[in-house]
Amino acid sequence: MKQIRAVAIIGLGAIGGVVAPGLEQALGHGNLRVVAGGKRKERLENGVIINNKVWKFSVIDPKESTTPADFVIFAVKNTQLKEAIEDARNQIGPNTIVMSLLNGVESETYLEENFYPENVLYSIIRIPALNVNGKISYPARAKGISFNAKDNNKENENVVAVKRLFEKAHIAHEVADDIHYTMWYKFMTNVSENQIAAILGMPYRAFQVSEHVNVIREMVSKEVVAIANAAGIGLSERELVQQKEYLMKMIPYGKPSTLQDLEAGKKTEVDYFAGAVIRLGKKYNVPTPYNEMFYHMIHALEEKAEILSSIDNLY
Repeated sequence: MKQIRAVAIIGLGAIGGVVAPGLEQALGHGNLRVVAGGKRKERLENGVIINNKVWKFSVIDPKESTTPADFVIFAVKNTQLKEAIEDARNQIGPNTIVMSLLNGVESETYLEENFYPENVLYSIIRIPALNVNGKISYPARAKGISFNAKDNNKENENVVAVKRLFEKAHIAHEVADDIHYTMWYKFMTNVSENQIAAILGMPYRAFQVSEHVNVIREMVSKEVVAIANAAGIGLSERELVQQKEYLMKMIPYGKPSTLQDLEAGKKTEVDYFAGAVIRLGKKYNVPTPYNEMFYHMIHALEEKAEILSSIDNLY
């Protein structure tokens, strides 16, 4: 039976901060490696505040030569994935299990292209985590991580090993019956809720009280449903209703990651939300006018501060 004794996390932001404490306690100090270099390494070594508690993890430089980890978790933004793949190379060997907790439906393909494809698990995480000024917080109760092998084989030795580890670490999880359906369902919600909240500058409360916001959500979501159907994924308008009900349970002041990024002056993942919908729409010959509009609107919002600053320089 495959055992996981050493884990490496690439990315200790909001999502990495959700899984790190449980893994630290389950594995023991030093057996959880946070991979980071330069000033980021120095900052993380001083401690990370997660749910009002300071955690000090073992932080190793990407260039440091170590024995491969048994399990590597990617918890960065899509915009950082290329760099993260390079940072992870010393952690991954032929038997290392690899999992991506990134948004979207494309990161697993990139990991398969760079590492050992048979060891890449498909997954999503559904925890509304926040990273505000370096302080990470998330609710105690959340759906957690859904994962499985690419072929949905629940008896896959990597799946079984990760499930046993998550149980030991008290990380909320499920082995999905159909991980591709699960991933596309979340992709639909990210493409709609994440982007709408970012454009409007509103938290989840907007979806709970505004008919207009939900009409926009449905219009954008239907483009993803159409592409999913063309790709053989069984999404339908039933999921739109289910998601509306789920949104009513969200923390009203919670903010999706794209809005958080804009407010922090960071680049967003719009290329992996609307951008991915546009790419996939062309592949499957599905029109995507709403996402094309969102794509340009969010990129324009990324430029907003620079544009406004340039006006000041004219006077």
